Amino acid sequence: MEYKKNIALIGMPAVGKSTVGVLLAKKLGFDFMDTDILIQAKEQKTLAQIIACHGMEQFLEIEKQHLLEIGCKNHVIATGGSVIYKPEAMHHLAKTCVKVYLSIELDTLKSRLSDVITRGVAIAPGKSIDDLYKERIPLYDTYADLTVHCGKMVPEQLVAAVLNSLPADKGVLRPPGSAGKKQVVVNLPNFTGRLFPEPLP
Repeated sequence: MEYKKNIALIGMPAVGKSTVGVLLAKKLGFDFMDTDILIQAKEQKTLAQIIACHGMEQFLEIEKQHLLEIGCKNHVIATGGSVIYKPEAMHHLAKTCVKVYLSIELDTLKSRLSDVITRGVAIAPGKSIDDLYKERIPLYDTYADLTVHCGKMVPEQLVAAVLNSLPADKGVLRPPGSAGKKQVVVNLPNFTGRLFPEPLP
């Protein structure tokens, strides 16, 4: 049975995936990757510029292709909110990642996400944030291995919530690097594999 070597954060834009991801990576001793920044660096354009130049559908294809090239381990990966539109991308992430959905209420999202164009949100012309929310939530629910409801928690609390969501009786995630390793089995709704080797105490 293969190990899941990474944690991928999924969820709506402005939920805090990048902020939580950096803190979670520090906690675990992992590297951090932000796929939005990865795409911008590869394409030499901002997300907003890519969407303006190519349209939403082509942007999603570009996003998918860059995600399919990811082959890292011991990373926390903050994904773009639109990653769930491409099953191939999600299936690729599923090979090496435990997918954690950071869930946010619609009212909170609307208070944070005021300018979808400048931010580079993949949203079809004429659609509202309400429409986007209703469209994406079922997809996040489908692909998530575990869900953390953000509520009014600050990033540090969300990091603790992610770690605490892993069953305590199956071990605690710790930074990799020790010589001796044991297997950690994670019982999650859509995940029956192993996470990654955990150093022995």
